Amino acid sequence: MKKILNRSILTWVLASVFFIGLGYFTINLIIHSSEWAQKPFNKHISVTGLAQAGDIYDRNGNILATSVDGERIYNEDYSVRTALLHTVGDDSTNISTAVQSIYRTGLTGYNYVLGLGLPDSFRSSSDITLTLDANACAQTYNAMAENGYKGAAVVYNYKTGEVICKVSTPSYDPYDPVEIVDGDDTYEGVYLDHVISSTYPPGSTFKLVTAAAALENIDGAESRLLQCEGSKIIGGEYVTCVEPHGEIDMKEAMACSCNIYFAELAVELGPDVMTRYAEKFGFNQAIEVDDNQLAVSKYDVSKADEAALAWSGVGQYTDMANPLHMAMVCSAVANGGTPTVPYMIDDVSSFFNFKNIKISDKGSIGEPMMKSSTANKLSDMMRYTVSNHYGDSTFGDLHVAAKTGTAEVADGEEDGWIVGYVTDEDCPLAFAVCIEHGGFGISSAVPIANVALAASAVAVRGY
Repeated sequence: MKKILNRSILTWVLASVFFIGLGYFTINLIIHSSEWAQKPFNKHISVTGLAQAGDIYDRNGNILATSVDGERIYNEDYSVRTALLHTVGDDSTNISTAVQSIYRTGLTGYNYVLGLGLPDSFRSSSDITLTLDANACAQTYNAMAENGYKGAAVVYNYKTGEVICKVSTPSYDPYDPVEIVDGDDTYEGVYLDHVISSTYPPGSTFKLVTAAAALENIDGAESRLLQCEGSKIIGGEYVTCVEPHGEIDMKEAMACSCNIYFAELAVELGPDVMTRYAEKFGFNQAIEVDDNQLAVSKYDVSKADEAALAWSGVGQYTDMANPLHMAMVCSAVANGGTPTVPYMIDDVSSFFNFKNIKISDKGSIGEPMMKSSTANKLSDMMRYTVSNHYGDSTFGDLHVAAKTGTAEVADGEEDGWIVGYVTDEDCPLAFAVCIEHGGFGISSAVPIANVALAASAVAVRGY
C-alpha cells in the first residue's frame, strides 16, 4: 500500500512538472513567437517574408521600401537606398539593427496564432514612417563615399529627439548585395551600423568630460592657468601636444586641444572622480534607441597608472565612444545639462501593432549629465572653439559649438572626430561624425559634418 502511495505521489509530481513546463513553453511561445519566427534559420519569414511587407517612409513621405507584386522595391535613387541601407535594411537579416530586421514580423503582418497564414487582404502588415530625411542622408553618404571614408555620421534634433540624418559606411546597394572576400577590407564591417553598433577611441572629444569633472570639483578650474611646452613627463611617460601652447586657461586649452592641460586635470581629479563623471556622461551605461541598444562607450581606469590616467583624460588609453552617444553628450550641453533621447520610429500605421514595433516616447529626457552652470560653460568653450579656431564660415549660416578630436589607433593610424551642436533656435541639431583612419578631425570629419548639418538644417527649417 505504501509503495502504491509513493508511486502515486511521484506520478503527480512528474505530471505537475510536465504541465508546468508545457504551460511555461506555451506562454513563451506566445510572447516570443514573433522573435523566433524571424530568426535566420526560419527562411520563410527571414528571406521571403518581405514579399508582402508594409511600406517604409522617410519624414517627408518618400518611399524607402515597399512591396509590389511579391517583390521588395527600394527607393529609385541609388544614393538614397545606399545611404539608408543600415537604417532600412535589405532583403536579408544580415544587418541586425535595421528596421527590416528587428521589425520584420510587424512589417509582414505576422500573426501570433496563424503566423503568415492569413490571406494578404486580412493580414495587418504595418507601414513605418521614420524621422530621417532621405536627402540629408544621401548627401552625407555621397560626401563620405567620394572620399572613400569609413565611419559614422549622425544628426538629431536635441529638442525633440528626432534623428534627421544617420549614415554608416561602407555600404552597398540593397539591389546588389556585396560579397565579402577574405583579404579584401573594402567592405570590412559592412553589416555593422557604425552609428549604433560601433565604438571608437574618442580622442580630444572626451575633453568635454574631463572639463566638466574639473569645473564641478576643482575651485577656479575655469580660470586656472597651466603651462604647455609641447610635452611633459607625467607618471614617468611623456604626454605630448601637437605644439607648445604656452600659458593657457581652460577655454583656450579646449580650443587649441591641449593634451597637457587636460592630462594634468585628469591626474589631479583622480580615477574615482574621472570614472564617476564618465559614467554620468553615459560611459559604461546601456543606452537604448527605439529597439536597439547602442554599443556601450567605455571608460575604465581601474588598472591605470598615473600616465595612463593622464592619457585617459584626453580620450586615449582604453577609452571608447559610440557616435550617437557622443551626439547625446552634445545634446546635454545644449539643453543645460540633460540630454534628449534620440529616436527614429516616428509613426506606425497598422490595425494591430501589439509589441511588434516600438514607438518611443518622443522627446523623452535622459538622466542629467552635469549641472546647468557646467553645461553653459562648456557651451561657451565649444562656441569659442569654432568662432576663434575653426572659423564660423566653416558651417555656412549656422552657428555651431563643437569639439574636434584626433584619436591614435593601431598601426599609427588616426580616427578623425567632430561632435557638437547648432546654437540657432530654429535649428536645434546635435551631431557627431567619426571617420576611421581619417587623420585630423578638422580635415576629415569637419567637411562631412558641414554637409550633414546643411542638409539637415533644410529638413528642419524647411528651406
